[in-house]
Amino acid sequence: MSTAIQFEHVSRRFVLHHHRARSFQELVIRMLQGQGNGRREVFWALSDVSFEVKKGEMVALVGANGAGKSTVLKLISRIIDPTSGRIIVNGRVGALLELGTGFHPDLTGRENIYLNGAILGLRRDEITRRLDDIIAFAEMERFIDVPVKHYSSGMYVRLGFSVAVHVEPEILLVDEVLAVGDAAFQRRCLERIDQMRANGTTIVFVSHDLNAVRRLCQRAIWLEKGCIVADGSPEAVVGEYATQSYAASAALAARRELCRHGTGEVTIEEVRFLDGEGRLRDFFSTGESFTIEMRYRAHKVIERPVFGIAIHRSDGVHVTGPNTQFAQYEIPMVRGEGVVRYTVPFLPLLEGTYYVSVSSHDRDSICMYDYHDRLYPFCVLSGAEERYGLVTLRGVWSWKEE
Repeated sequence: MSTAIQFEHVSRRFVLHHHRARSFQELVIRMLQGQGNGRREVFWALSDVSFEVKKGEMVALVGANGAGKSTVLKLISRIIDPTSGRIIVNGRVGALLELGTGFHPDLTGRENIYLNGAILGLRRDEITRRLDDIIAFAEMERFIDVPVKHYSSGMYVRLGFSVAVHVEPEILLVDEVLAVGDAAFQRRCLERIDQMRANGTTIVFVSHDLNAVRRLCQRAIWLEKGCIVADGSPEAVVGEYATQSYAASAALAARRELCRHGTGEVTIEEVRFLDGEGRLRDFFSTGESFTIEMRYRAHKVIERPVFGIAIHRSDGVHVTGPNTQFAQYEIPMVRGEGVVRYTVPFLPLLEGTYYVSVSSHDRDSICMYDYHDRLYPFCVLSGAEERYGLVTLRGVWSWKEE
């Protein structure tokens, strides 16, 4: 398998201008005052990055916003040049990068298809042969002769993706702009990417959809602050990245002082998430065993206390709120330290970020001993074929011809 893309000790520097002069008069005044044209800051988007992508390989770039993922794609597509290092690209590149990249706003959609094709080295007759397929895939028949400056963001993405995949690139670059499209179009795009991968196209894929990364890609590269943190199988890299990012979320949540209250007679000292093997985890897959463990301390003898939890999705939707009283699980008395666990043998939650609240209170729900409001985040990576909604119902389909 030969090399499609190779980065050798690549770095890319940008200069950020702060408080730049907004007019010529302001610039002159600043220069006379010895201030120049505002303060400049050097920012390294990439620092000594080296990796290789083989022909036919599909590689995902993951990482937080500003990690350098989009800079890598721009370097591969030769939109920008590296400050240092060497980049080798073997093959025609089709790219869907930032919204509107490669489109002239005053040209129609049809004219922009021809413009993009010409930039990629296609003859006019080659573009004409593909034109109907490009328009049909983008579902842009009614608007193809309208100047693209009147397009919505979703229309930009649909036409841009359709052009990128129909010019038959040897290397396809896809940035996270697919998140702009509607759910049905995103699904079609991912299916088309999967088909191109099967046909041997080299694909570099930037996405925050970790489930798509695990399902589609053969390899993942995690970038953080312009450097490669991990490079390997999607399962391993995504797991490591998810653990780090949700640990950071937990640290941030722990600083929220207003999210805890209570009389303090029974305090919850520690909350942990465990898998089926009893291992500490911050991310799980749909269908796995999931346990919430609460370690408490009773500062005096408390009879018949109630322990409970609540789970909220990141958008605020209340998923569930079980407690020991609802389950008719009575704890006769607590004193000193102890552990309460709530185990879900099959986690039904679909992909997303969730926050756990925990509580201890009296049986009549009058006295709240300790309450932690949404202080403990965890992540669910979809392990089921279902993608939409909140939970899987584990239903079974059947069919009979009559």
